[in-house]
Formats: sequence, structure tokens, C-alpha cells
Amino acid sequence: MECIGAIFELNTREPRERVQHVIALLDAALGELHRDHSAKGTILEAALLLRQQIDAQATAGIEEGGGLLAWQRRKVLVHIDSHIAGPSRVGELSALIQRSEAHFSRAFKHTFGAPPHAFVIRRRVELAARCMLETDAFLSEIALRCGFTDQAHLCKHFRQATGQTPGAWRRVRRMQNFGNHSEDAASADVATGSKPVLPINQVPRSISI
Repeated sequence: MECIGAIFELNTREPRERVQHVIALLDAALGELHRDHSAKGTILEAALLLRQQIDAQATAGIEEGGGLLAWQRRKVLVHIDSHIAGPSRVGELSALIQRSEAHFSRAFKHTFGAPPHAFVIRRRVELAARCMLETDAFLSEIALRCGFTDQAHLCKHFRQATGQTPGAWRRVRRMQNFGNHSEDAASADVATGSKPVLPINQVPRSISI
């Protein structure tokens, strides 16, 4: 029967072509039901092709090499950053792009160079660093804002990432910024002949942890 013979050519076709041919096979099978039992074989083969199509769609969500596609990366990152203060479970992240947890975890690590949990911790440390430089908030407040359970939890992961405690890192960066501002102000004074005036918000503060 031509319908069954055509089935074996479908494995090399694109997914869209497979669906179109499956529909054609099912239409042909319906026309054969009143003649013989060969329609049963055709329908079974059509069902197999539909399963192959589902598998093809499941793997189409990974770019060549095993990483996430660009739109998937964006969607996952937006979710992580917008929920940074709360838990980011693998199940929730994988559901965003409709992938199994195991499949998602492999693709995620290939894309970002770290498993999901480790990557979320890294994003929290980066956010904490920005908060320390851009705000005068206490470390305990920053820790909670960035998704750490407490200040000790922040200190542990921050030290692992930078080799310094958050307090020491903050002091060093603020002193560096203070020195840069002082140099800029001194250069301006030379040009204008005026005395340097340092804004109060640029005065380094002593941060204890």
C-alpha cells in the first residue's frame, strides 16, 4: 500500500512535513477502513510519527551544542532577577521553557557555566555588591534584600566569591572611590583656583560586620 510505503521516507523530513504527511496518512486510513485491515497498520505508523514529532519538538528547544536558546536565556534570567529575594527552584525555571528538570539543568549549565543553584547564588552576590556600593544599607538588610537567609549567609558566599568579607570589600571600594573623587576635585581646583569641597555622601563610612 502506498500510504504505508510513504511512511518510511518521513524520518528524513522536517517536523512540519512530518505532521502534514501524518494527516494525509490518517485521511487515507479512514478511506481504507471499509475495505480491509491494512488501515490499522497505517494508523499505527501514523501514531509513531506523531510521537517522533513530539520528540523533535522536545529537542528543538536546545541550540546546537546543548545550551539554551537566546529567548530561553532571557526568560530564565528575568525570572531569576525578579525573584532574587525568594527561592528559584529548578522545577519552576524548567517549567518556564517547558523542559524536564534534568534536560533544563544540563542546558543551563552549558549556557551559564554553573548549575542553576550556584548561578542564583552568584547573581545574589553580584546584587549585594551593587547594593553595598550604591546604598548605605546595613549588611543585614542587604542580605535579606538579595535572597540570603541572614548576614552570616551573605558573608559566607561573598567571601567564597571575592576572598573578602562584605565589610572589608565595601570599605576598600569606598576608599578607592573616595580617592578618585578627591583626585578629580583637586584637578578641578587647580583649573579654577577654588578650594575643594567634598559632598557629604562621598565621605567613606566605616562599615562593621
